[in-house]
Amino acid sequence: MKLYQKKVNGVAVERGVAFPVCVSVNDVICNHSPLGSEEVEPLKAGDIVKIDLGCHIDGYISVAAHTLIVPESPDSPPTSISDEMGNVAVAAYNAMLVAAASIKAGATNTQVTDIVTKVASSYGVNSIFSVRMHQMKRFVIDGVKEVALRHPTADDLEAGEEKLDECTFEQAEVYAVDVAMSTGDGKPRPGVLRTTVFKRNVEANYKLKMKNSRSLLAQVDKKFPTLPFTLAQFEDERGAKMGVTECIAHGLLTPYPVLHEAKDANVAHFKCTVLLLPSGTARVTGLDMPEYFKTDKKPEEDIQQMLDEIAAAAAKKAKKKAAKKKKKKAASS
Repeated sequence: MKLYQKKVNGVAVERGVAFPVCVSVNDVICNHSPLGSEEVEPLKAGDIVKIDLGCHIDGYISVAAHTLIVPESPDSPPTSISDEMGNVAVAAYNAMLVAAASIKAGATNTQVTDIVTKVASSYGVNSIFSVRMHQMKRFVIDGVKEVALRHPTADDLEAGEEKLDECTFEQAEVYAVDVAMSTGDGKPRPGVLRTTVFKRNVEANYKLKMKNSRSLLAQVDKKFPTLPFTLAQFEDERGAKMGVTECIAHGLLTPYPVLHEAKDANVAHFKCTVLLLPSGTARVTGLDMPEYFKTDKKPEEDIQQMLDEIAAAAAKKAKKKAAKKKKKKAASS
């Protein structure tokens, strides 16, 4: 692993956190970034853990999310994974792969939603409604162009869900391909966990009355003017918790609430970053799915064909990389 330390005219290029590390366990879907002062239940064998994070170099953002199961011991893989967990993990991962391959210049967000919906249906699971894929720009983690994981029904629209306008992908764009699926109904609900991740609403201004609120906002404007942050990043955590309420009330900060599914639901979350290059779409972040996630269910023929093509391309790339490494090693010896 190499640490990026490039300088321009003797000045280090800005780099850092683009999205705080979140660790969401079991029925918690995403955005759980607990504070140091909070008591958190220790992880135990069999827990479903979703890890989500992002970083940037000079404002150019990459993000990733991964799902794993806590094993009995560090030296052995998890055992006794339910069929339902296997189904939802494979579905979410495969949906991420085919969605990433489908986001290309000339395609539309509704086409990607159709494909993700088809994958979820094949494995008998549901996409999480409020999770969306976003275009990313320099210092902008949630751009104007979005992709829904499923189309809203008439009941969903009546309940207040929003239908996204259709948009077309263009070359040189960057997207966060964010997929979360569940064995439940896919409709997030409130829980007891504190919201700790926020983002500055750069279009809002207000003269705050509380000292803690003014102090918090001043620090946000200086350290986190555009990208999400967590209250754990402030030295005075207590003051930050007191000040954040007024900031939210006047629209100065946008919260990233902790999302929950039903208690008995299994949830999987995978995310990667894709670049729309002249040579095609390139997936630049994201890990391989853990091998212990398995399912007997099969996707539809066209989806399976896409997955086979993605696997073949990945194998070809890995072979080429290994040959290049071998050649470089031989030249240096």
